[in-house]
Amino acid sequence: MSAAHKVLVANRGEIAIRIINACRKLGLGFVAVHTREDMHSGHVRHARTHGGDGAVYRVSSYHDANELMAVADASGATAIHPGYGFFAEDFRFARRVVKRDRPLIWIGPSWGVIRELGDKINTKRLARRLGVPTVPGSDRPIYDEMEAEELAQSLFAFQADQGFERHLVLLKASAGGGGMGIEEVERMDTFRSTYRRLRNYAKRQFQDSGVLIEQRIFDFNHLEVQILGNRRGDAHVHFGTRNCTIQSTGRQKRVEVAPGFAPGELTYGFDAGKVLDDIVEYSLRIAKEVGYNSVGTWEWIVTPKGDPFLMEVNTRIQVENGISGAISKINDEGPVDLIKEQVRCALGEELGYSQDDVSFDGLSIEYRIIAEDPSNRFTPWVGRIDRFAWEEQPWLSVLTHVPTDEPYDIPTEFDPNLALAIVKGKDLAEVKARGVAFLDSLVLAGEDRAGQSLKSNVAFLREKTANILEF
Repeated sequence: MSAAHKVLVANRGEIAIRIINACRKLGLGFVAVHTREDMHSGHVRHARTHGGDGAVYRVSSYHDANELMAVADASGATAIHPGYGFFAEDFRFARRVVKRDRPLIWIGPSWGVIRELGDKINTKRLARRLGVPTVPGSDRPIYDEMEAEELAQSLFAFQADQGFERHLVLLKASAGGGGMGIEEVERMDTFRSTYRRLRNYAKRQFQDSGVLIEQRIFDFNHLEVQILGNRRGDAHVHFGTRNCTIQSTGRQKRVEVAPGFAPGELTYGFDAGKVLDDIVEYSLRIAKEVGYNSVGTWEWIVTPKGDPFLMEVNTRIQVENGISGAISKINDEGPVDLIKEQVRCALGEELGYSQDDVSFDGLSIEYRIIAEDPSNRFTPWVGRIDRFAWEEQPWLSVLTHVPTDEPYDIPTEFDPNLALAIVKGKDLAEVKARGVAFLDSLVLAGEDRAGQSLKSNVAFLREKTANILEF
């Protein structure tokens, strides 16, 4: 890998800081961008401190591909890291990056892989072909009423077999999007009329009457598998599992734990160790089939009976990659910086180790600290942060773009995410105790324009810590 590489960090906030740190560890140049609203963000200060004024460019929007390309050319960048969100899973942008007149290295899966796995129906078909269990339902639009009814009956039977208290089947217009064209059916005797109504709606609205029929599963655990592939996509390792079941009412993650279950410390109604082994094997099976060539996350749901089903593949670095790195070692050295590994492989270095060289130790929790009101459907809070501090600990890492030495106005243009706190412990009892100790030591204060005190999810996070990894 050449130190002459320079990475354009095409993102903001804490992920931009983490990418910059990975570049610094590898001796790489970098350039960061920011909008007018983000000029006081910590990622801007971090880039300027470690790269000088020439490492910071202002853009009008993080969503403007032309501006990002212009910054890459003006700064002499040779690669782009999209972080998460924005362009991270946009195969068209990734394709443009590598096919332009002055090609750049895309630090992520190749655009063809993003396109293949970004299509959930295509991913479901691929998984089924490989014998990987997926959420029951159709993997193609259903146009025939009798076929639709047979499928719905099988889904209701599945729910009865799993012992779900509430039975529900989802009907989705296959050509819809953005939440449009979705109906819920609770009983078979209303299925036909709902199916017909949705078909007619889809025909009028989208010029396609196809309907997807899917399972709705309640009371599940949400697990993930972290995988890394080399640039050629012919060598793969995994960095364990995570549990992301603690979420907001809008299904947004709030607490993540690695590994995904604790079979040695908690009792489950199924063989939790086998479930973890199975979802890792299934995920690697797909990664090898498609030649996955970067960091990626395989998302799973596990039912109360211990049956795992693949939901989707996230073809990017995840917010919670840090807890997988925290419990991982390569050749007995850890923690592992997964962003560093992703960048290193993207720039052409060999993986340099096999699965036998990767080991795991302890548990790790990630708290997403957010200015929001959990008692009011997690409504975002907007205002000024006046005080933000915590007690430094050897088992704690706090990742934030919020300055701790001066007031900070939360930009209204973005989600009010304030920080990620990663806590490490040797076992479940220790990591929970340390998590509570951190949250209790946290100083977070501010007010909005009306003089009302800051609202945050810290108390919610503390409450949920008591039952992490329980099912």
